[in-house]
Amino acid sequence: MSKLRLGVNIDHVATVRNARGEGYPDPVRAAEMALAAGADGITAHLREDRRHISDADIDALAVICRRRGRPLNFEMAVTAEMETIALAHLPHAACLVPERREEVTTEGGLNVMGGHNIIAPVVGRLVAAGIRVSAFIDADLAQVAASKSAGVQVIELHTGAFCQAVRERSGEADRLLRNLKAATAEAHRLGLEVHAGHGIDYETVKPVAAIPELMELNIGHFLIGEAIFIGLGPAIQRMRALMDEARANSLPELAQVGQK
Repeated sequence: MSKLRLGVNIDHVATVRNARGEGYPDPVRAAEMALAAGADGITAHLREDRRHISDADIDALAVICRRRGRPLNFEMAVTAEMETIALAHLPHAACLVPERREEVTTEGGLNVMGGHNIIAPVVGRLVAAGIRVSAFIDADLAQVAASKSAGVQVIELHTGAFCQAVRERSGEADRLLRNLKAATAEAHRLGLEVHAGHGIDYETVKPVAAIPELMELNIGHFLIGEAIFIGLGPAIQRMRALMDEARANSLPELAQVGQK
């Protein structure tokens, strides 16, 4: 049984650095610390406005991830500029995300169904270059099917609404978790690998990590915030332990999935 992987997003180390226009804290150093603490890979989002991660950061992250034999997950909008950068660096993975300048953070999933004619050719070129392509989508069965049709190998489910509902003690949390489970099961049936991320913290990680077919969680903002209080290494190690505990407790369910 494969271990549930943890990708650590180091975007907001760069956010703190950029707030003062200094050279510190260095997101590349944070990536090295994350890998040393047990992260299985590094995620970084190069936005059009360069509000956090810079082109130079991507240059350096590509080098250290390659040197350490760990994957770099390059989050990117579906634009010609970002496609050119991805093809120049050839990261292990490229995750296609929606992007609006006025948003504080990614507010929802990519509309693969509505943007199929634009997205599918980009996916094809990235895949042809040897990049593993994922689509960051909402837990919607129509978007899962559209992602399969567009040629991605992976989907990453947006967990933000579920995590927010849990924190607000909303009755919607159960329904949103069921949606995540249904989308994961359908993607697995279609032969897609399934990841999840956005808004996950220590309180919300276990229900997500326990979904049997999930292969990877990508977590960033919470871990960088928690690092202020306990350090990046301990923050990652605690998250890793919670993920492993949730997955261990779901072993009977996992075994049933494997027999299907």
